Amino acid sequence: MPFENIIFQVDAGIATITFNRPKALNALNQALLTELSRALDEVAGDESIRVLILTGAGEKAFVAGADIGELATFSTLQAKHFSQAGHAILAKLQDLPIAVMAAVNGFALGGGSEIALACDFIYAADTARFGLPEINLGLIPGFGGTQRLPRLVGANRAKELIFTGKMLTAAEAERVGLVNKVVPAADLMGEVLKTAKDIAAKGRVALRAVKQAINQGLNVDLVSGCRIEVDAFAIALASPDAKEGTAAFLEKRKAVFKGSLKD
Repeated sequence: MPFENIIFQVDAGIATITFNRPKALNALNQALLTELSRALDEVAGDESIRVLILTGAGEKAFVAGADIGELATFSTLQAKHFSQAGHAILAKLQDLPIAVMAAVNGFALGGGSEIALACDFIYAADTARFGLPEINLGLIPGFGGTQRLPRLVGANRAKELIFTGKMLTAAEAERVGLVNKVVPAADLMGEVLKTAKDIAAKGRVALRAVKQAINQGLNVDLVSGCRIEVDAFAIALASPDAKEGTAAFLEKRKAVFKGSLKD
């Protein structure tokens, strides 16, 4: 079944999902979320994919938030189901065993910021803008913003941003630790692809192990986190990728990783 609200592409082990409702600033509606969920299932089922990039169509927006016209019609129960669906999809995104990059090319507001927060890290165009402005509509973030933002920038700064609904420039977002790198808009995808290709060349088993160790370790105490690392290290060392990597080092050649999670 073809996609209508996103563009899904795979090239040389790098998948790209482009939110494709530019006339609506790529706002999230139920149809787009359903397609995003289906695309993520395709990514998860494709062993050839090493990196996923998320970006927005057009020059103005990554995702400018939820579709307010649709949101305004929801009953309390519909609102709960919409929020639950968003949480499930972003959990699916965050749990992918590959690197996930957000290439934020414009407005990333509300659900757009929340999608970016569920990625492993964010590169932004210098024209990008970030914010969780739901408070201005008498609402609160509903796709994980109250949980992921404090974990990334600290509770006090997150409260300030969410309480005020303030919009951050790309430079401000980089300064508070929300964004990893800011580049001129014309250079954004080139920089993202450069990093994506670098990551795609690494051992996929090791990438999955380190991602899981970091994500799981954030939710436990240091001692428990270090135990998680020990187990992940042992699993990685037993993989064919580790055998190839260590052999390549000793033989003074470049490693060629299979990237399989099934070996």
